[in-house]
Amino acid sequence: MDNSPTDYPNQIKQLRARLGLTQVMLAERLGVSFPTVNRWENGKSVPSQLSWNRLLEITGELSESVSAANDVESRESPVLDFTAKPDVVSALVEGERLSFGHLANPAFATETSNIDPLPHQRIAVYDHMLQQSPLRFLLADDAGAGKTIMTGLYIREMISRRLLRRVLIVPPAGLIGNWQSELQKLFNLPFSVAAGVDAKNTNPFVGTASDRMIVSVDTLAGERMFARLRESHVEPYDLIVFDEAHKLSVDRGNDFRVRKTDRYKLAEALAGLRGLDSAWRMPWSAHHLLLLTATPHQGKDYPWYGLWRLLEPDVLSTPEAFDQFPPERRRVHFI
Repeated sequence: MDNSPTDYPNQIKQLRARLGLTQVMLAERLGVSFPTVNRWENGKSVPSQLSWNRLLEITGELSESVSAANDVESRESPVLDFTAKPDVVSALVEGERLSFGHLANPAFATETSNIDPLPHQRIAVYDHMLQQSPLRFLLADDAGAGKTIMTGLYIREMISRRLLRRVLIVPPAGLIGNWQSELQKLFNLPFSVAAGVDAKNTNPFVGTASDRMIVSVDTLAGERMFARLRESHVEPYDLIVFDEAHKLSVDRGNDFRVRKTDRYKLAEALAGLRGLDSAWRMPWSAHHLLLLTATPHQGKDYPWYGLWRLLEPDVLSTPEAFDQFPPERRRVHFI
């Protein structure tokens, strides 16, 4: 070839990388043999003027149709690269191996966390919560029983099984620091905290840092923060946890009028209830919903029903339907 550049081997490699093609694929595209392309990239032979012109044509063929076809070909025949550092490959292989650890040990998260769970905590997570898909659960153990521990253990186990990615925890403002420190210290789960000021100029629910997020219930129920959560480019959260769920607050007066706080309207929106006011409608709802409270009843029947309505909105659409909800069905969703 008369006008071949001196670095043509590198140029051909770069072109092939841009197109996502193997040497075999590029050879087929050019109408030459695989050894020919291999010799070009090793600098052992020079492309003919006809082949080089065809290579230049291919450079300008990165249209959507060609890219789509290349994606299919790449999936069928992935480009193999054996130049990575051995320790990097070893780390990736070990990570892949550990992702199947739950198959050998059903309580695998207990081995990778800095806790020694108590029997009632194991029962809650492994005998009840992990058996549900999707999880719609009211965990109402006594104060001090370790509801934060059980939640962290559930999250750690679900992430280990690659069944969970985006988690949003919604506690009262005073418990944010406790949640963040315990999840980090006990389960090696770093969570970001979103404050009201974060929603002023940016969306804290976008990007990889938003995959594990803690935001107070009153902040999230605020107009500005909730508007950020509703934006179309926000990915749905897989799991939403409401701590101190009795503070969501809904009640019915003697006049049979139902009075909902903004906290409860927020929970309705994230739980996927239908027929909400336009101000509270969401383009998505959480797949898993976990309510935590040590005082779920507080002596009032309607607020108690209001929590259950978040778990089974279609089945428990009225208090009368809840009254007839069988005890064995309740045990599926409640401790």
